[in-house]
Amino acid sequence: MANRKENSTNSANRDFITSNCDAIYTICKIGGRWKMMLLYYIGQYDTLRFSELKEKTTGITDRMLSLQLKELEADNLVMRKVYAEVPPRVEYSLTDIAKELLPIWPALDAWGAKHRAENEE
Repeated sequence: MANRKENSTNSANRDFITSNCDAIYTICKIGGRWKMMLLYYIGQYDTLRFSELKEKTTGITDRMLSLQLKELEADNLVMRKVYAEVPPRVEYSLTDIAKELLPIWPALDAWGAKHRAENEE
């Protein structure tokens, strides 16, 4: 993914919105096609390796999985632990602040089911 210019209108809008609304800030950190799913799986299993995440996240490419994990790590939501062995082993786990998201998942799931049902009528 290409980096945005820091002086672009898009960056200025993002900075304004995320600095004035904590809910939008949260959505920016966990939003996207794959991030919530990755956080959910890591939270369910405590620690997962790259290959295990790839297996559970059907349809994601290696490149996209790597990019999403790097973003989650940069946002301090995922910890990456590298073991010095051959072949290298890397494990991902949630940070303490990310673990605080886990109780929110059932409410989001219930809301999604209700919204989907209303829209399918």
